[in-house]
Amino acid sequence: MPNSLSARRCPWADGDPLMREYHDAEWGVPQRDPRMLWEMLMLEGFQAGLSWVTILRKRAAFRAAFADFDPVKVAAFGARDIERLMADPGIVRARAKIDATIRGAQIYCDMQQRGEDFAAFCWSFSDGAPILGDGKSWVASTALSEIISKEFKRRGFNFVGPTITYAWMQAVGIVNDHSLDCFRCHSAS
Repeated sequence: MPNSLSARRCPWADGDPLMREYHDAEWGVPQRDPRMLWEMLMLEGFQAGLSWVTILRKRAAFRAAFADFDPVKVAAFGARDIERLMADPGIVRARAKIDATIRGAQIYCDMQQRGEDFAAFCWSFSDGAPILGDGKSWVASTALSEIISKEFKRRGFNFVGPTITYAWMQAVGIVNDHSLDCFRCHSAS
C-alpha cells in the first residue's frame, strides 16, 4: 500500500485524510468476519441521508455506544439504552436507525442460533467471490443489490434499501468497484 499522498486513488478518496485511509485499508477488501459484516451494514444504515465521512468520523463513538457492535449485547438493549443513545452527541441520533440497529442485532443472533452464519449468508449471493466492477462506470444499485435488499427486508432488517445495500457490498468487498487508475483496482480480491 503506498504511503504517498500522490498515489492514484478512486476520486472520492482524494482530499480528506480519513477517507483516503479508509479507501486504502478497508473499502473493497473482502470482509469475511460475520460481526464486522453486520457492523458495516448497520453503519451504512446510519449513513442514509448523510455522507460516509460523517460516519467515519463518528465510528469510534458508534462502537463505544453500541458495545463494539457485539450483536448479543446490542440485541439486549432496552429503553434505557435507547434513551442513552438518543442523548449521545457522538453518534447519529435518529431513533429509527437506533431501533433498526437493535433489531438488526436480534436478527443476527436469531440467524446464529439457527446455525446460519451471517458471513456465509452475505457471501452466498456472489458464490463467495468478489464481483469485479469494470473500473470505468459506477452505479448506485444493481439487480443483485435489489435481491439482497429484499432478502434483508424479508428477514426484518431496516435501512437496507438497494442503494444502502450496494454501498455496503462495495465497502465489505463483495463488490470491488475501484477505478481502473486506482492502485487498489482489483487488488483486494
